[in-house]
Amino acid sequence: MTRPPTVTLTLVEGRLDRTEYVFDERTTAVLGRARDCTLKLPNDEHHRTVSRHHCLLDINPPDIRIRDFGSLNGTFVNDRKIGQRRSDQTPEEGAAQMFPERDLDEGDEIRVGATVFRVGVEVQHTSERLRCKKCGRDVSGESRVRVGEYLCASCQAEPAAMLRMLLGLAHPGHEELSSIAGFTLLKELGRGGMGAVHLARHEATGKEVALKVMLPKVAVRPESRARFLREMVLTQALGHPSIARLHSSGFSNGTFFFTSKYCTGGSLDLLAGRNGGRVPVDEALRIMLQALEGLDHAHRQGVIHRDLSPSNILLHNEADGSTTAKISDFGLGKAFDRAGLSGLTRTGETAGKPWFMPRQQVSDFKNATPAGDVWALAACLYNILTGKYPRDFARDKDVWQVVLDMPAVPVRERRPSVPRALADVIDKALQEEPVIGFQTAAEFRDALLAAADSR
Repeated sequence: MTRPPTVTLTLVEGRLDRTEYVFDERTTAVLGRARDCTLKLPNDEHHRTVSRHHCLLDINPPDIRIRDFGSLNGTFVNDRKIGQRRSDQTPEEGAAQMFPERDLDEGDEIRVGATVFRVGVEVQHTSERLRCKKCGRDVSGESRVRVGEYLCASCQAEPAAMLRMLLGLAHPGHEELSSIAGFTLLKELGRGGMGAVHLARHEATGKEVALKVMLPKVAVRPESRARFLREMVLTQALGHPSIARLHSSGFSNGTFFFTSKYCTGGSLDLLAGRNGGRVPVDEALRIMLQALEGLDHAHRQGVIHRDLSPSNILLHNEADGSTTAKISDFGLGKAFDRAGLSGLTRTGETAGKPWFMPRQQVSDFKNATPAGDVWALAACLYNILTGKYPRDFARDKDVWQVVLDMPAVPVRERRPSVPRALADVIDKALQEEPVIGFQTAAEFRDALLAAADSR
């Protein structure tokens, strides 16, 4: 087994409890004086120029990227200043500026106030050439890790072509693809930055499933592949009427694939879109109460979602004419990210904008809790009632800074017609200080039921 790549931050100037921070898996780290910072700097005379949330490190060993949050005095990389707002700007105005990000390498030094860290990067070198698993092109220059399976950028841009290739290779004797043997693609249901999902039908049985592919942005080492698929096995064991069952998961030719229940009513965000961005209060409550039942079941089995949004709350039309809400993609996106398979995100500009994420999930990336899922589901309810996100995400603001510093706007400021009792429950659920308002899905469900009964 090859050694995993690592990123090390070594303290070369300053006074902290630790002199070395070693990262061997995907994470984010916030530097600053606030108590929730991953690397908390002293609140003393040597760090008065340091902001509460000063800068963000996006780490996916062996890659590391830094971004200043528009601090008053900037962040220094090798004595060169990045970021910094003008002296006449407030922290909020500074954070709204799109400061450049900087990729870091071995030997680079980061200075924040009187504290200096030196970056160390360890990669196991090999003479092997890395080739795209689909087209065979030499892609050694696209990835710093030369061990594993990889798809070139061109093939990653065509998830449907990858899926058709896998289906063409799938047959009963091909064990790693046996779970998708005999399926035919019918139509694309959706796509995102990590892949796509299609409706597929089994030729022999006529069974329809949602067939998803996820395309890693980095070379897939055996260890990261096994880690991700282990987490998926846990989600396959979840059986509840309000969870979209994951039937199978697998990996082949640099591609992860999954089959899950096909929900005929589409997703919650599409339902809201058909109604002008809002869902009537009674319908929204019914959907959320069902989703909370599924969430509570998953949490009792020790499974956390980490990535709830209206797009992965699905609706299934039952034979009796009713509709059941089903949470999909349990742990999928965040487990993919935590296994290091999504590469580095563009922290200020593109994928992964955390509209439904509590600040605890940014400041403590690895240690997601059930309460974080509860906050996210409350944010989903807020969104379908108001047509807006709980926080104000202006196009020119840094989304991570907004999550760390901005509280949720009270729901009745968005939609005054939301019943007072219901609004009070939602606002409590979206509290983050000192802790998230409801710690369990059951607490939030019971509070919503009580608010509904009082109307």
